[in-house]
Amino acid sequence: MTLPENELKPEYSRNILRRSYDNVRRRYAGKIRDKAIERAKTRIYLHGRSPEDYEPDILEVIVKEEEDKIISEYKSRGLVALVAALGISLFP
Repeated sequence: MTLPENELKPEYSRNILRRSYDNVRRRYAGKIRDKAIERAKTRIYLHGRSPEDYEPDILEVIVKEEEDKIISEYKSRGLVALVAALGISLFP
């Protein structure tokens, strides 16, 4: 069994990797966005208001802030997991 000619070219494999990366990135971006929206709603309700009280631009800023918080939490957790996997102690 032989591979088609285009599967042997390096740019073909780069395209496959790029599409796979984009699919994963899009999937996680959607999940992060959903989580950020839920956190933003909670934040708004804790201030005694409802989302309808805000302009759409302000709501977008609040959701973006929550997205940034979630991403930074994931990054810090990833760093801690990497350090733990390598067996490096953070506290002497």
